[in-house]
Amino acid sequence: MRRIELGLLYSRSGSYSLISEACRSGALAAIAMVNADPSLGLTFLPVERDPGGNVDAYAPLCEAILRDTGARHVLGCVTSWSRKEVIPTVEKFGGTLWYAVPYEGFEASDHVVYTHACPNQHLLPLLDWVMPAHGRRAYLTGSNYIWGWEMNRLARERITAAGGEVLGDRYLPIGSREVGRMIDELRYARPDFILNSLIGPSSYEFMSAYRALGLVDPHFLPSSCPVLSCNLTECELPALGPAAEGLVAAGPYFRGVPGWPGPGNFGSSHEAAAFSAVRELARLLAHRDGAEELPLSQLLAGDRGPGGIVDPDTHHTVLPVIIARVEGGAFTPIRRLQAVAGDPYLTRGRTAPAAPMLKVVS
Repeated sequence: MRRIELGLLYSRSGSYSLISEACRSGALAAIAMVNADPSLGLTFLPVERDPGGNVDAYAPLCEAILRDTGARHVLGCVTSWSRKEVIPTVEKFGGTLWYAVPYEGFEASDHVVYTHACPNQHLLPLLDWVMPAHGRRAYLTGSNYIWGWEMNRLARERITAAGGEVLGDRYLPIGSREVGRMIDELRYARPDFILNSLIGPSSYEFMSAYRALGLVDPHFLPSSCPVLSCNLTECELPALGPAAEGLVAAGPYFRGVPGWPGPGNFGSSHEAAAFSAVRELARLLAHRDGAEELPLSQLLAGDRGPGGIVDPDTHHTVLPVIIARVEGGAFTPIRRLQAVAGDPYLTRGRTAPAAPMLKVVS
């Protein structure tokens, strides 16, 4: 039985620890399932490092995993900031990062696999649903880093192309709870919907303040001016409490909804995406001695088994697209679209230059 070390790089504290814990839980559940399956001929030995929510710790800890242990594959990172910090390290050491969180697209690396959704699998379908249903006047919020900037840039393009209008575009530092100015602007602008690309405590504070606004002004009730999200899932509902009611989110999985590419009833899509990353890696390595040392491109090129979920050209996955609303403290699906392949450069299905070859991310 081959013993293969597998890096886990998730923060168990800090402003986005709920998402990290969900990813870690999914990864550990899959490791346990792999290790209990003798037909695979391998077991995973997790090698964990905890950055503690400090973005400056991700690259050094990833380097320590790849340099000082036998692990060549690392599951980890939550924010796009931390992912971009780690990518040069996995490229330098010939490793692979498996990323199990929704992201903003427009990235290419021959050393990253994306098992959660990108914009053509979350943001664009969500906007295409909300504008006919609620209107085309939007207010955009975001945390002041890559995810917030890019999500709002894409939203602005989609909304204006549909004849809509962006009434405001406001950002907060990661972890900031200073949402008062956003609420004041909303009260004045009175949009048809809000895109919330805040993360962690910033998002929780905003949702709480927005619920309070709706209690005094019915325009801001979820039925008339909903809040949309592409990253809030069940793992953060306890932190949101009643403020989550009416939230509309897009993602590949919600608790209890069938169709995810893998077994199990997961707690959230973060958990499901990390679980499927481990299961897919095990499938790729099973009965291929030494395959764990191969570069990702060779590992995927040599895949001869059925059931693969990773596109060898983009390293993204084919995922269901589900739009759901929080009702009674849980997500209830309101629309389900056909599963779609990840299209990080939004070039498929239209006349455009081919997406660039996979390369170092700057």
